Amino acid sequence: MTNRLDGMADMAARLTGVRGVRAVALGGSRARGAHRPDSDWDLGLYYRGTPDMAALAALAADCTGGPVEVTGPGGWGPWVNGGTWLTVDGARVDWILRDLDRVESVWADCRTGRYEVGVQAGHPLGFWSPAYAGEVALCQVLADPSGELTSLRTETAVYPEPLRKALIEAAWESDFSVAAAAKAAGGGDALHVSLCLSRAFGVLAQSMHAAHRTWLLNEKGALASASRLPCAPADFAARVTAALRALDPRAVADAALLVRETRQLL
Repeated sequence: MTNRLDGMADMAARLTGVRGVRAVALGGSRARGAHRPDSDWDLGLYYRGTPDMAALAALAADCTGGPVEVTGPGGWGPWVNGGTWLTVDGARVDWILRDLDRVESVWADCRTGRYEVGVQAGHPLGFWSPAYAGEVALCQVLADPSGELTSLRTETAVYPEPLRKALIEAAWESDFSVAAAAKAAGGGDALHVSLCLSRAFGVLAQSMHAAHRTWLLNEKGALASASRLPCAPADFAARVTAALRALDPRAVADAALLVRETRQLL
């Protein structure tokens, strides 16, 4: 593990030599110590302006021993906006581009209680903009010649109270989504019901984490994480799972009860 991390640090140092790349951080489960042996190594490439894509492709080819396509800003969508997937010495390594100017702008919004949820491939419940700040707060900085990312990481260690309040208040949408599911459940519209209930529980998970000043980055593992929070009703994860499996009027009624219980605890 140590040797592999050293290798990532060496790669990060080389990446910050590419024009536009200001810092590189280890993110994902490995940064949080929650990884499995086969987990990817997620490297956030924090850039300003337009990074030198030709230089990034050349470096990727040198790391892997063959040609690699590196997708530039905007190529993967508006939020997870570019990068590449590599295999380096048998390990899966993801380079994920992050516009540092935009990350700083989102962080400024978070401090005043503003956020947005955008459409993004790979994020079925949408990309919640505070994830940018959460990624910085939970990352391990590997290379940061100018100290910009390190400074931002220190700031994001304190969860903003205005954002906490705004995300707790967002839980109203869970009730709204369950009510919409109730209208469709009797007709057997499984797709609509499943989307409504998933949205309800996803929003609820955001509110629950915010209540405890805990960054929630995406949907993966959100249910298990939410179920461990002090504000979670008894058997929270099991009750959510049962509702999503059944998708019938009884399940929707149970979901409505669970949402009410959780909002009361919030």
